[in-house]
Amino acid sequence: MAYPFIIRRWSAWAPGVQTQDDWQQFAAGRKPPDHQAPPPLQSTPKPLQRRLSPLAKAAMFVVEQCLAPGEQMPAVFSSSHGEIGKCLDMLNDLQQGEELSPTAFSLSVHNAIAGLFSIAYANRCEINCVAPGAGGLGPGLIEALGLLHSGYGEVLLVYYDEVLPDFFPATGFAASLPFPCAAALRLTLDGPGLALEFSPTSSTRQDGDQPLQLPAFIEFLAADRSRLHLGNGGRGWQWQKL
Repeated sequence: MAYPFIIRRWSAWAPGVQTQDDWQQFAAGRKPPDHQAPPPLQSTPKPLQRRLSPLAKAAMFVVEQCLAPGEQMPAVFSSSHGEIGKCLDMLNDLQQGEELSPTAFSLSVHNAIAGLFSIAYANRCEINCVAPGAGGLGPGLIEALGLLHSGYGEVLLVYYDEVLPDFFPATGFAASLPFPCAAALRLTLDGPGLALEFSPTSSTRQDGDQPLQLPAFIEFLAADRSRLHLGNGGRGWQWQKL
C-alpha cells in the first residue's frame, strides 16, 4: 500500500553541505562550499544555545529553516544513536569514580534534543521520539504519517545522528557515517509542496541504519531523480515523486 504526502519545506545539514543548492551540487558529484559547522542559530534563545551539543545545534539549525520562531506543531524526532557520545563520557566518568552532573545526564537521554526543541519553541503539541534500529528512515516517517492521518494538519519530522565514538564497533554493522547529519521535513497531506508517495517493499538491500540512509534520501530530494529505494535488515522502503 502506498501513502501519499507532501513536503511543504525541508532543510538538511552535514559538514560542508547546508543549503539545498549545496545538496544539489553534492548529489551531482560536485564539491560544495566548505562549511564545517552549522551557521549561528537565529530563533533559539541564547541561554538555551549554551546547553546545545554540536548534534543538537545541527538539529536545531535544520528545524529553524522549517519553522517560524515560536511556531508550534506536532513533531517526530528520529535518531539511531541520539547523544551517545555524552552517554559514553558519563560512563567513563563513573569508571573514574567521578560524580555525574544531573544536567549532563538530562541532556544525554534519547529524547533530550526533542525536549530542547519543545523549550525553544514553547511547543505544547505532541512530540514523539523514535529509535529506528535497523529500520532506517521508514519508522520515523511512518510515525509522522500516523500523526497526519490522526487529524493534524502539519507535522515536523527531524532526522539526526552523530558519528559513533570509536568505542562502539561500527565496522561491519553499517551503523555510522564518518560525519554527523541532520534533516528536517515539514509534512502535510495536501496543499503546495513536493508531492511524494511512500510505500513499504520487500527488499534484500543492505543500505545500513538511518545514518547511512539519510544522505541518500536528502540527495534524492535535491536531485531530479523520481524514485528512491532503500532497505536494511529485511525492511524496504520506496519514495516516488508525483
